[in-house]
Amino acid sequence: MLEVTADIRIADEELVESFVRSSGPGGQNVNKVASAVELRFDVARSPSLPDAVRERLLARADRRLTADGVLVISASRFRDQGRNREDARMRLAEIVRAATHVPKKRVKTKPTRASQERRLQEKKTRSKHKLGRSKSWKDE
Repeated sequence: MLEVTADIRIADEELVESFVRSSGPGGQNVNKVASAVELRFDVARSPSLPDAVRERLLARADRRLTADGVLVISASRFRDQGRNREDARMRLAEIVRAATHVPKKRVKTKPTRASQERRLQEKKTRSKHKLGRSKSWKDE
């Protein structure tokens, strides 16, 4: 059982772990031991997630999320399989925890009249400055 928050717990049956050989340095250990972990969690069909959290997770533009709604996390930071399993589970919990946060609604505002006038005045000043750089053809 993976405890994400006090309300959200993901059952071990929902998590699919596969072990693969890790890439990178590590000597012969890399060639022999499958220490990297690939953790799969079906976000779209999970009964553990509230609907609002599921929608926010599926709406994220995350490269780890497949078209079928499966979140795939690869963990190979450590040389030990157990530590990589724990790392993958912690990262999954962190992703789901981030989706529980409800973003604030944006309040539309208008620029003030003074800020609009300052912007236009700055544009005029900049235009005069650039105009002064140009070569005058009338003088020649």
